Amino acid sequence: MRAIPLHLYALTVSLVVVGCSGASTTAGPGAGGNNSVGGSTETGGTSAAASSGGGAAVGGGDTGAMAAGGTSASTSGSTGGKSSTGPDCSATMPPGGNTYTGASIYGTANGLNYGIWTNGSGGTITVFPDIHAFSTTWDNSLDFLAHLGLDFRTDKAYTAYGTISAQFVEIKSGTAGGFSMIGMYGWMHNPCVEWYINEDSFNGLYGRGNVTATIDGATYYLSTVVTNGTGGANACEAGHTGTWTQMISTRQTARQCGTVTVSDHFAAWEAQGWSLGTLSSVHINVEVGGGTGSVQFPVANVTTTSN
Repeated sequence: MRAIPLHLYALTVSLVVVGCSGASTTAGPGAGGNNSVGGSTETGGTSAAASSGGGAAVGGGDTGAMAAGGTSASTSGSTGGKSSTGPDCSATMPPGGNTYTGASIYGTANGLNYGIWTNGSGGTITVFPDIHAFSTTWDNSLDFLAHLGLDFRTDKAYTAYGTISAQFVEIKSGTAGGFSMIGMYGWMHNPCVEWYINEDSFNGLYGRGNVTATIDGATYYLSTVVTNGTGGANACEAGHTGTWTQMISTRQTARQCGTVTVSDHFAAWEAQGWSLGTLSSVHINVEVGGGTGSVQFPVANVTTTSN
């Protein structure tokens, strides 16, 4: 996983698919990782979503998928579906928590999977044993990613999990270098898909194409691109070689609090004729391209209505 020059963003924007079948076919930006304990993928990715200077940025990603001792979606709890009330946007970070520092960290906390990946100097993530919340810091870590969410051990389509949703409250500070994406992130397998739902950014929400969808009462721009990463590495299924597909939803107006109905984004992509694989991971995610900053999530929860 290596940071990508911002000029490569032009490739991504030019590859937006408008209501047609299949993904664009060119080598976009990206990078990846390796296989994790338990036979599922752990690190990987690329981001073709938000960036400074009118260009989204591209960088590495990470699934943190099922590190040793991880939990599947069926054990993570599920309060069900589209929330009639959103999170408390005035929530503040709980006290205490467990802080981990490094460049490659994975574990579980209160039924959710957390992780850090970076190709730089590392960072921190703080998680809590009894509250769905987390915070993260970085200091010139090149491409840095931290997340909390669900990893799946089963080969099921997203529809098998009912309504997949996330609630988040976000407080950011500092800088994020050349690019940043804050929102939802994950992977699918067979075919391999790396996906983003971008809700906020340090640098402005960019990467908008001609396809739009209304989800959770807001407009999102949908785009897709085929990439081979920066070194061919990925978080695809075992044995995958070559390129993989990115699918991206970028919110028209940034927000720092709300409910994301993740499964509605999957359905919107599918409605474009884009091929989705089996669901590997769904994370509340921060990805930045350097800088020195932090993001706090006093609320960070991912749920499904079915196991």
